[in-house]
Amino acid sequence: MPFELLPLCADDLGEMAAIFNDYVEHSLATYTETAVSIERFEVLMCLVPGYPAFVVRDGDGAMAGFGILRPYSSIPAFDRTAELTLFLGKTFTGLGIGSRLLEALESEAVRIGVSTMISTVSSLNPQSLRFHRARGFVERGRLFGVGQRSGFDFDVVLFQKML
Repeated sequence: MPFELLPLCADDLGEMAAIFNDYVEHSLATYTETAVSIERFEVLMCLVPGYPAFVVRDGDGAMAGFGILRPYSSIPAFDRTAELTLFLGKTFTGLGIGSRLLEALESEAVRIGVSTMISTVSSLNPQSLRFHRARGFVERGRLFGVGQRSGFDFDVVLFQKML
């Protein structure tokens, strides 16, 4: 099935929130326990003009996933560092879409002067932990037991990838 990578636009936020909320409701992959509105989702994602953000659509136009980079910090010393958020619809995992999306984000990151990508992942999300490790991210730290989701304590795993 063909997939198209497109720049994120405001009309995509509802479908993006739906993908995110599916993980909220049916997994332990997100930090939040309750579904989020489109407005709250936009705040959670911290969309920043000038930073790359893409959606992937299948041949029928359905959103397969999205990826966003945003500043790691507002302090100028960290201008070369961006934080990654990437989610795929559950029926679109394992098809290479996440890798393609990540490659596009990395390419655009380099273009805008970003040399380091950071990603934080819940220790309760083994699929994302594997994804990051398999694509060159290195675990640089772990905050033990700092979160709790559905009665389960979790670590926040800090990943870094040099571009």
